Amino acid sequence: MKSKFKQFGLIGVGAFAGVLISIGINAVAQRDQVAGLPLDELKQFSEVFGAIKSNYVEPVSDRKLVTEAISGMLSGLDPHSAYLDADAFRELQVGTQGEFGGLGIEVGTEDGFVKVVSPIEDTPAARAGIKAGDLIIKIDSTPTKGLTLSEAVKMMRGKPKTKIVLTISRKGESAPIVVPIVRDIIQVKSVKWKMLDDGIGYVRITQFQEHTVENLANALRKLDAEGMTKGIVLDLRNDPGGLLHGAVGVSAAFLPPRALVVSTDGRTDDAKRKYHAAPEDYLRGTREDVLANLPPSVKTLPMVVLVNAGSASASEIVAGALQDHGRAVVLGTQTFGKGSVQSILPLDSNTAIKLTTARYYTPKGRSIQARGIEPDFLVEESPDGNYAQFRVREADLSRHLSNDREGKQEDHDALVERMAAEAAADAARAARKPVEFGSAEDYQLQQALNHLKGLPVMVAKAPGEQPEQKAATGTGK
Repeated sequence: MKSKFKQFGLIGVGAFAGVLISIGINAVAQRDQVAGLPLDELKQFSEVFGAIKSNYVEPVSDRKLVTEAISGMLSGLDPHSAYLDADAFRELQVGTQGEFGGLGIEVGTEDGFVKVVSPIEDTPAARAGIKAGDLIIKIDSTPTKGLTLSEAVKMMRGKPKTKIVLTISRKGESAPIVVPIVRDIIQVKSVKWKMLDDGIGYVRITQFQEHTVENLANALRKLDAEGMTKGIVLDLRNDPGGLLHGAVGVSAAFLPPRALVVSTDGRTDDAKRKYHAAPEDYLRGTREDVLANLPPSVKTLPMVVLVNAGSASASEIVAGALQDHGRAVVLGTQTFGKGSVQSILPLDSNTAIKLTTARYYTPKGRSIQARGIEPDFLVEESPDGNYAQFRVREADLSRHLSNDREGKQEDHDALVERMAAEAAADAARAARKPVEFGSAEDYQLQQALNHLKGLPVMVAKAPGEQPEQKAATGTGK
């Protein structure tokens, strides 16, 4: 294996499930000082290697042992660093295009099991009733305990019209739930839009993909033509993230030219970057500027950004940028807190490692990592103040990267208290029909509309508490 990594163009940030972004990271490890090889530890490694080769019940190839050692080194760092075999490497690139064969769920790991981060709207998994927070304990007849995330994803993806059975464990259910699903082509429509009442435009972004910025620009032009004169609601709820240039472009659509969108900071010089609302930071290659000639009102209309605990990574970058610049108010619940940069460092032409190399910061220097974006208006999913169905956050994951700019982290007692409060709301939540984002029954959206109309907003003093009226404090600009 080569001792130095070649630079690779597709560099990523993603959601909890590993969708990546683009940042030029010098692949050669730059250290503050070159240290000698840890000879004692390497000797111990070689002894274990030899013991397995000589004594394991079945023969094991050298390649498998070395590959598993690499995988173990990376998975032990944080939830987002990982070894990518040929299939995972290929799927990583396919996933950013918005089309693949599979079930339609974003997944992560917890305690050795595969955990559902968020089902993607209008996919086989969503239609089968898979919910955020479900633990997938078995895929067909194979237990997921001990599987790597890439192995589990590989098993769940497959040819359209083929069947798969997931066995899931769900909080509040005494027995595992068996869910048969038929795979399909997953075509993630990243931008949805419609005109709401009183000249307010509604735009929902489900994931940040290659064409998200272009699709957003088209949606905004159509909304303007239909009479969008009173305000904009940008819905980023349950958006797991995606491509960085997509997040920068979406922010640029609403911000002044060259406004700072996000910065990154890591150990290497290449990890220290600033991204602005400028074509060179949101366009790929020599494409024409898709944000040129947007209606001027897009940058001035009152605006609300909807978020929840399923809003991660790229969606948090957008929410943080618009909030810091005072361009929009943020309404909903605290976001996921995925504020770390993962870079792709190839090992050869078919395999790579995904390595956490930096943290993200909002224009005012706030770290997103393990903290997320706190809304200006804390509004729960329903009037009774219950938590939304998606509750797990970055800070709840084992080995999560800390927030380097927050003096106080959530301690163990506070975490236990919060999780207990969430568990207490499960029964009421299970009895409710899932919210259809953008519908007339969407409580958070209705509060956003109240704000844009200058009416009081029903907010909670703290998560899980009964809401109370809060007078509109501005126009959302």
